[in-house]
Amino acid sequence: MVSILKKELRAFFSNATGYIVIGIFLILTGLFLWVIPGEYNILDSGYANVDGLFYLAPWLFLFLCPAVTMRLFAEEKQTGTWELLVTKPLSKLQIVSGKYLAGLLLVTLALLPTLLYYFSVSYLAEPVGNVDSGAFWGSFIGLFFLAAVYVAIGTFSSSLSNNQIISFVVAVVLSFFFYYGFEVLASFFTSGKSIQLLEILGIHSHYKSMSRGVIDSHDLLYFVLLSGAFIFATVWKIRK
Repeated sequence: MVSILKKELRAFFSNATGYIVIGIFLILTGLFLWVIPGEYNILDSGYANVDGLFYLAPWLFLFLCPAVTMRLFAEEKQTGTWELLVTKPLSKLQIVSGKYLAGLLLVTLALLPTLLYYFSVSYLAEPVGNVDSGAFWGSFIGLFFLAAVYVAIGTFSSSLSNNQIISFVVAVVLSFFFYYGFEVLASFFTSGKSIQLLEILGIHSHYKSMSRGVIDSHDLLYFVLLSGAFIFATVWKIRK
C-alpha cells in the first residue's frame, strides 16, 4: 500500500499539473480573503476571524478534489498499466487505500498553507491573539473530513471510466449532490421529520455543525462511514 502511495505522489509532482492545481486553490482563497472586496474579505469584515475560508473552501474543494483524484484509476486504464498493477502481490483494498491516501495527502498539503491565514488574523487582531480559536480549529478539522469524503468520491469516480474528464465531471456532480443536494430535496417537503432526515443525510449539515467549533462524534462517524462506503464501492467496482 505504501508503494502505491509513493508512486501516486511521485506521479502527481513529476509534472506541472500537481503544482498548478494546488497553486490555483491557494491563489483563489488568498484573493477572496485578502484582495477582492466582498463578504469573504477579512479586512473588509472588521472581525478577527477566518470564516470566509470555511465558506469558500467546500465549493473550491468541489473542483480541487476531483482534479487530484481523476487520474488515480482512469490514467492506469488509459495507459495500459492497470493490468501490470493488479499482478502485484497486493489486494484490491490495498491498491484502493494507497491511491485514496495519496489523494487525501495531496489535498491536505493544499490545505495546510491556509493555516497562515489564522496566524495572520491572530497577529492583526486587537488585542493580538483575540481570535476564536475553538471555532477555527473545529472548522479546520471539519474541512479535513470534508476533503476525506470528496477524495473518496473522486477515487470511486475515477474507477468508473478510463477518461479523466468523465471521472472529473462525475466526481463534481456526486460531491455536489452529497454536499448540498439533500438540502435541495428537503426544500420540497413540509414535514419537519422528513426535512430533518434529508438534511442529516447530506454533508452540509454535519460540516456546518463542526464549523461552530463543536466536534461531535455523530458528525465524525458520518464522515468516516461515508468515506468508507465510497472506498469499498471502489473496491467492489475494480473487482467487478
